[in-house]
Amino acid sequence: MPAALAHPFNAILMIALPSALGILLERKFHLGWGLWWIGAGTFIFSQVGHIPFNIALTALFQRGVLPSPPLAWTLVFNAVILGLSAGLWEELARYATYRWWAKDARSWRKGVMLGAGHGGIEAILTGILVLANFFYLLAMRSADLTSMVPADQLGVAQQAISNYWSAPWYTILLGALERAFALPIQISFSLLVLQSITRKQPGWLFLAIGWHALVDGAAVFTLGRWGVYPAEAIVGAFCLLSLAVIFAMRRAEPIEEPEQTEAIPPLQPPPPIDFDRMETPEKLDETRFQ
Repeated sequence: MPAALAHPFNAILMIALPSALGILLERKFHLGWGLWWIGAGTFIFSQVGHIPFNIALTALFQRGVLPSPPLAWTLVFNAVILGLSAGLWEELARYATYRWWAKDARSWRKGVMLGAGHGGIEAILTGILVLANFFYLLAMRSADLTSMVPADQLGVAQQAISNYWSAPWYTILLGALERAFALPIQISFSLLVLQSITRKQPGWLFLAIGWHALVDGAAVFTLGRWGVYPAEAIVGAFCLLSLAVIFAMRRAEPIEEPEQTEAIPPLQPPPPIDFDRMETPEKLDETRFQ
């Protein structure tokens, strides 16, 4: 498959896979699309704070306001910081959603649907960006870069465009594969946070934050140390672990007890009729003027 087809196909898969999962879950659970969109809104809301936070934190390190780690530890430091940043912003936003927005989402099925929306909109938005980037680089492919790029950056720009169009199709499609791996991972995060609500135990929230930080941090570290293929293998392993978490949460979900209703007392037979006290016309005449 040539790169000219692989790039848009990769973007389409990023959009189609989470959409197909949402349709499948809606037909299976019959919950409608409300929770899916709530999960999507939760992701967008988390990124409103997450992205500026990362930008500001990077600027503080670059300007020396915050001390930078030794060069040998830079990759580990970045993996830890980026992982914790993602875990804190996304899982705290998810907790807020359960606490104040999706107040009726207290079952395994609803947690799965909300998590599918959270991870689904992430994949869809990524696919849209990938598709927009494809059309941009398609226009740049035949453009005269000398009039668009500064001379000191011309070689870097030309090399980047050349790498984009010469990448093998299986490398290009790793983007869609990663988004597919991320869907069960996001659902597992959603279910862990839900446990902190239903069980009223904050430790589950901290577990979700730590699990999220571990997944993202390990992917960042592996990508920087060994490259894209080992990084995707790590994400795939976390996907399998997340599937195990999802089904474990289904078995461990607390059973909702039916509401207690007041028992209706049995019907009592009517009292016997006292014929001696019945009002007759004769008795009415006797008491009329008393």
